[in-house]
Amino acid sequence: MITYLKQGKSDADVAEADAKVRGIVEDILADIEKRGDTAVREMSEKFDGYAPERFRLSEDEICTAMGKVAQTDIEDIQFAQAQIRNFAEKQKECLQDLEVETMPGVILGHRNIPVNSVGCYVPGGKYPMVASAHMSVLTASVAGVKRILASAPPQDGEPHPAIVAAMHMGGADEILVLGGVQAVGAMALGTESIAGVDMLVGPGNMFVAEAKRQLFGRVGIDLFAGPTETLIIADESVDAELCAVDLLGQAEHGPTSPAALLTNSRKLAEETMVEVERQLNVLPTADIARESWKEYGSVIVCETLDEMVEEADRIAYEHVQVMTEDPDYFCKNMTNYGALFLGSRTNVSYGDKTIGTNHTLPTKRAARYTGGLWVGKFMKTCTYQKVLTDEASTIVGEYCSRLCALEGFAGHGEQANIRVRRYGGRNVEPYGAVEKL
Repeated sequence: MITYLKQGKSDADVAEADAKVRGIVEDILADIEKRGDTAVREMSEKFDGYAPERFRLSEDEICTAMGKVAQTDIEDIQFAQAQIRNFAEKQKECLQDLEVETMPGVILGHRNIPVNSVGCYVPGGKYPMVASAHMSVLTASVAGVKRILASAPPQDGEPHPAIVAAMHMGGADEILVLGGVQAVGAMALGTESIAGVDMLVGPGNMFVAEAKRQLFGRVGIDLFAGPTETLIIADESVDAELCAVDLLGQAEHGPTSPAALLTNSRKLAEETMVEVERQLNVLPTADIARESWKEYGSVIVCETLDEMVEEADRIAYEHVQVMTEDPDYFCKNMTNYGALFLGSRTNVSYGDKTIGTNHTLPTKRAARYTGGLWVGKFMKTCTYQKVLTDEASTIVGEYCSRLCALEGFAGHGEQANIRVRRYGGRNVEPYGAVEKL
């Protein structure tokens, strides 16, 4: 039996909040589409207190910003980008072009083609998300995207130096100092000074996530990435202190970030709840983490491992940290998650910052049908076909003709019939179906 000792906001409450965001975002995007740069500048001044003559940084401005970054920080960025680049390159190696002769004279194949242009959003807000630049810009660069446009909000009225450095070092062709809905809207829709892109990627707050949802179809997106979600799966092989640290370490992302403990030990569950309260008294980011834990935190007790897997798959959170005697059991049996962190020696923060996997992951149960951002998200697998012989065209054409007639598609059928007549020498009436011999 599954027991909730603590439960976050209901789905209905979350849906109500989402509806309010939806209307605000719709109005902002409509304004950007209508008034372009003027609307973007007004919104940037309203939300970020920033209205420069142009939002795109020049080469000199990029150099100036990078000059403000300490050498040790540059080296740390280089380390993180080396890990992310290495893993992305290995992933890309798995994407093979294909060409195969499926029957004599018939060649089918596919090519993996990079998207031509991508807009990478890097969140700012409370925290300058330097790591998000690696995850989007660098991964797009490894994929071979021709034009990479990156955007992040200003910090204290100017570009954030470390974010600019990470974008530039990751391979951004253009860097904008622009945040929120106005940033993703401008990149997707285009303005007088900002050329639009084919795809948007990167995490953001609820407004950015909703903007990407509304823009999907006009441009591609990586996935619906809303507030950070973390699930800790634990048994008594670990203690409450470790569980609490890992819950609050992600709850500090924002006041709407769900964090949940799933365990088969009521003792561990109760001790973790006490430990969370103790740590909230000393955590520097406690104001945010406390609200997140109060409104969105959950503690769930199960009786069996099967129940734990079932509940974890139902929740389908983006981050799932497994600290049990046999973490591989969950790796083998779980199907719905953005990323797994197996064993107490790793944690979500490693994935967020340095270890090499991508931290842009599916939220709001999207893990049921998609994985996270990776090099393959920037690639289009496009098929082609060619028929080399008259015999092959005739054979395929005869079957195609009859199947088109079965469906009532006369024009489709004639596309097949004309080739049966020309390449097979068969006397087929226009818009008729080829008879079996």
